[in-house]
Amino acid sequence: MARLIVDGADLVVALSWLEKIGAAHGNVRVPLRAVRSVEAEPNPWEAVRGVKLAGTGIPRVAVLGTRYSADRRDFTAVVGRGPAIRVELGGESPFTRLLVSVRDPEPTLALIRGATGVGAAG
Repeated sequence: MARLIVDGADLVVALSWLEKIGAAHGNVRVPLRAVRSVEAEPNPWEAVRGVKLAGTGIPRVAVLGTRYSADRRDFTAVVGRGPAIRVELGGESPFTRLLVSVRDPEPTLALIRGATGVGAAG
C-alpha cells in the first residue's frame, strides 16, 4: 500500500514496486508549500474523479495513476475498501489533488498537518 511521507520540503507518495507498475509512474513528490488542505476520505471511491490516461483503473479494486478532468490533474493510489487521505494542492504542484489509501489516516494526517500547518478544507 502506498504511503504519504514527509521528506525535507516535500510530501512524497511512496509507491511499492507493484504500484509503480500499475500507476505507470514512480513516486510522486510535491512541495509541502503547495498543500492547501488535507483530510481523511472515508469513502475514497466516491472521491475518485477524472479520466485515466495512464495507470490502472479497476473500480472498487484499484485505481492507480494520473487522472484528468477539465483543468485538474490528480494522482490517485486507491486500493481496496479502506479509508484514504485527500490532499488538495495548489501553487507549484504538478497535481491538483492526491488521493491515497491508508490503513489508519490519523497518524498520516498529523504528520502532514505538523509539517505544513494546514488543516482540513473549510
